[in-house]
Amino acid sequence: MTRTWTLTVASALPMLNLNQRHHWAKKAQLTKHWRALALTNAMDADLPRNLSRVHIVAHVIKPTNRQYDVHNLMPTLKACVDGLVSDYGLLPDDTNAHLIGPDLRQGGKGDPAIVLTITELPPCD
Repeated sequence: MTRTWTLTVASALPMLNLNQRHHWAKKAQLTKHWRALALTNAMDADLPRNLSRVHIVAHVIKPTNRQYDVHNLMPTLKACVDGLVSDYGLLPDDTNAHLIGPDLRQGGKGDPAIVLTITELPPCD
């Protein structure tokens, strides 16, 4: 039986974007914020720890229907994955042996958030 969890990571602070040219301190502050937010949300959702392997799909919710390149938000997703893996302990590591993805998708219009769908996979041989 496949287990799946959904985790919504939302913030009033802006998402990190590959096109931004923030000062390193501002970028570090935003990265730390999104990473900590993912950790807190994982604890609140009581996600399992020490899973062997998962696939993560991330749907990005934006406040408008304007066109955008969803892949430009990869730095935000990386911070969230680091919060889940390195800080929370969802997986032993975020290498390809344990993590498929994360795959970014446009998630429609709404309050800004990243909705993570985490699906447990059988271990690799």
